[in-house]
Amino acid sequence: MKRRMLMSALGMGAAYLLRNKHARQKLMDTFQSITGKARRRVR
Repeated sequence: MKRRMLMSALGMGAAYLLRNKHARQKLMDTFQSITGKARRRVR
């Protein structure tokens, strides 16, 4: 039951991101910001 709910939530989130360009761009900017900070710490 928990696995099915998790898969449903992932599917709904993916569908939302596919339909909403602004939300998708905001998420990508967040990931790039996080990875940029992580790279700066490693060096």
